[in-house]
Amino acid sequence: MARKKIAVIGAGRVGEHTVHSLAMKQLGDIVMVDIVEGKPQGIALDIMEERPLSGWDVNILGTNDYADIAGADVIVMTAGFPRKPGMSRDDLIEANMKIIKPAAENFKKYAPNAIVVVVTNPLDVICWAALEVTGFAKNKVMGMAGVLDTNRFRTFVAMEMGVSVKDVQAYVLGGHGDDMVPLVRYSNIGGIPLEEIMPKDKLDFVVQRTRKAGGEIVKHLGYSAYFSPGHSAAEMVQAILLDEKRVLPAAAYLQGEYGLEGIFLGVPILLGSNGIEKIFELNLTDAEKAALNKSAAGVKEVTGIAKNILAKM
Repeated sequence: MARKKIAVIGAGRVGEHTVHSLAMKQLGDIVMVDIVEGKPQGIALDIMEERPLSGWDVNILGTNDYADIAGADVIVMTAGFPRKPGMSRDDLIEANMKIIKPAAENFKKYAPNAIVVVVTNPLDVICWAALEVTGFAKNKVMGMAGVLDTNRFRTFVAMEMGVSVKDVQAYVLGGHGDDMVPLVRYSNIGGIPLEEIMPKDKLDFVVQRTRKAGGEIVKHLGYSAYFSPGHSAAEMVQAILLDEKRVLPAAAYLQGEYGLEGIFLGVPILLGSNGIEKIFELNLTDAEKAALNKSAAGVKEVTGIAKNILAKM
């Protein structure tokens, strides 16, 4: 039986760690695409040369030619510019729209049956652009951030409470930004609700730290996180290729769910071989609904900017 084929677009830090995580999982052969000549080739060869030590037999190809993604089962989109000092949100959207549009056109041309997992920021908007340009079914395009944000929340809870991360279950909904919604009421440690086991000051602290987690890493390093995003993307690819039917938070295209329409937003999904197989609508309190609507309003605003930019391209 032929191996599955995974395409990773972008040979930056997130891209290379996505490829490495995928290779460790041995989910299929991997193609890494980047416009910089030599970079994807070098990264692919470096990881290939690790195989005898780690016991992997997957093949990894680095290339500058989108034709090499032909027939890919899953595409992970990591290519894009990070936001830099002095760059407005609008500037970042425009810069990355210029990357996603030709990339998505190549997805449609060479891998029309692929499922697309977006990592590029601003994530919710880039998901929308990928869906718009490819014309793929809405269940075939999704964003990774919910998995990343939720794992950050779980990490901070475990750190504050001195417990294993394996026993912390949590959900973070909404857009991938400062208005994301850590859903405390649906989160627990070993089945015990957080609000019953965690002091309020600590709980408030980890909620705020989760919202600012990406910026905290940028402050220390001077650039964005890459280990945790890369592994989060690989976790989603595994759920798809192994048809695991995982219940995970991810950016999904909403058409009436949660009273929202025409945007990508982080919500709980059922993830399997058909992509997003179901969107779960949780019963939210008025306060939770208000928080989710606030997050959605920000996503809707930047999606409007992206629509205007795409119309002029």
